[in-house]
Amino acid sequence: MHIQHFAAFSRDGQGGNPAGVVLLDQFPDDEIMQRTAADLGYSETVFAARQASQWQVRYFAPTSEVPFCGHATIALGAALAEAHGNGAYPLVLHDGTAIAVEGRVQAASMSAALRSPATHSQALDAETTARVLDVFGYRIDDLDSRIPPARIHGGASHLLIALRDAEALAAMQYQFAAGRELMLEQGVATVGLVHAESAQRFLARHAFAGGGVYEDPATGAGAAALAGYLRDLSWPHGGGLEILQGQHMGVPCRIEVRLGARPGEGVQVAGEVRPHQSGKPA
Repeated sequence: MHIQHFAAFSRDGQGGNPAGVVLLDQFPDDEIMQRTAADLGYSETVFAARQASQWQVRYFAPTSEVPFCGHATIALGAALAEAHGNGAYPLVLHDGTAIAVEGRVQAASMSAALRSPATHSQALDAETTARVLDVFGYRIDDLDSRIPPARIHGGASHLLIALRDAEALAAMQYQFAAGRELMLEQGVATVGLVHAESAQRFLARHAFAGGGVYEDPATGAGAAALAGYLRDLSWPHGGGLEILQGQHMGVPCRIEVRLGARPGEGVQVAGEVRPHQSGKPA
């Protein structure tokens, strides 16, 4: 099994979220894919098996399979462009959802853009909101009332908490076991914490204990879900968002999102990609 290593959503040639990419003729047993992801230790590893004109894709975190992963899909786009040339590649998720990724390799630079699955959102009930705030040590008055707590979806589900102050976001901490219990109980990939620097620029952090990782440096699925939620709120996004993530981990990442006005339609999530040396920090 040949494993490629990329850092997706890098920022000015630095940082990025590492992902393993495995291109296959057919999938191995689930146990092999899970063990490979655990051994790599990245937040996700993507396995892609070619079937006629499309690629079947599956994503594994260190402790479990996940339905969709944005940064691993961006890494996959770069790998496909390197192997088969620049262009758009149809993908089919494990649940049958059809998406696509476009990869580009030009001289020393790589980039990719994906079209996410459909988005949807719903307000978070008071009891669950209180539970999230307790796990993360925040209070009601830390919240940005313009963006109420919500369950959001853009290929994977997330709990979202918007904070009024960047300082509160920088101070994020939680007990891993309590966070993992919350995420597994709620059936979400991450708990996303964001701060709106402006209408189109957000700072983000994503706790990912449910997948066996304390924090995810760049969360493309979370970016898609956030964009869909802001659209549901009639937020003045102007058709695009810039999301900065990972800087609190020393791993600067930039995610660019383009979205249309139609509620629920998939959004475009794009970013830079760079090669990543296995075993090295991003």
